[in-house]
Amino acid sequence: MAQRFGTEAFYGAIGRAFVAMCAVVPVLFAVELVDRAVPIDLELAGGIWPRHIAGLDGILFAPFLHDDFAHLYGNSVVLIPLGTFALAAGVGRFVGVTAVVMLVSGLGVWFTGDPRSPVIGASGVIFGYLGFLLARGVFERSWWNIAVAVLIGLLYGWQLIGLLPTDERVSWQGHLFGFAGGLLAAVLLRRRRDEFEETTEPPPADSTLDVPVPELPSQS
Repeated sequence: MAQRFGTEAFYGAIGRAFVAMCAVVPVLFAVELVDRAVPIDLELAGGIWPRHIAGLDGILFAPFLHDDFAHLYGNSVVLIPLGTFALAAGVGRFVGVTAVVMLVSGLGVWFTGDPRSPVIGASGVIFGYLGFLLARGVFERSWWNIAVAVLIGLLYGWQLIGLLPTDERVSWQGHLFGFAGGLLAAVLLRRRRDEFEETTEPPPADSTLDVPVPELPSQS
């Protein structure tokens, strides 16, 4: 069940999610260090090669690979807060959202990208989390989720420029299909209303009447 807004459990979930996402970033930096140390070019071997069968495995590996540390740093700054809010909804749900986003974004790039160069980076996943958070509040009709969506939109709305083909070195397909994957994940993994209701209905006024009252002895 979702943690209620304002409770200790709620803030605990946010804190644990933040720590977990901060732990993910060093892993990505470690992968970049390995890529620079080994003789094999991991970017070419693990990237998504559009319309090449051998490049399909990049759907799984490409989000962990980056062109350089500047590329990785730029993605990490946005990944931590977006991933924190997405993960705070629950580990199982987070894994499901990530899987849907990676699949939709990866296949979208594979079918529509430039077959002459591989596509790498976590941007597709980042845009997927953005789409998920924006849609979650609407689909679940929760004021807390809507507030998060508005905040994310205000802080990272400029990222939506990446949905447009403005730079030939940037895979706008990955961004666009990642965002679409986040919207799809919000629909597929949305909770029922009674699972995330944030207010507690007060008990009925006559609830105490349910307790049996012993009868008084009759008088003669």
